[in-house]
Amino acid sequence: MKVLLVLILWAILLVLCWPVAIVALLLWPVVRVLSIPFRILGMAVKALLALLKSLLFLPARVFGYRACR
Repeated sequence: MKVLLVLILWAILLVLCWPVAIVALLLWPVVRVLSIPFRILGMAVKALLALLKSLLFLPARVFGYRACR
């Protein structure tokens, strides 16, 4: 569904302003490659926060606290 929406928006842009649509089409792979370090950074931050959460909840787990299900 998301791909279809992007395709429709790009087609509308192509009809309204074709040079911008062509430039967007050519620059899309560059933007994807430049976003890779930010994705890696996001995964590292998520892992760090998960570690911090597990360290904070460790005493409760040691003493046998169980969440209500």
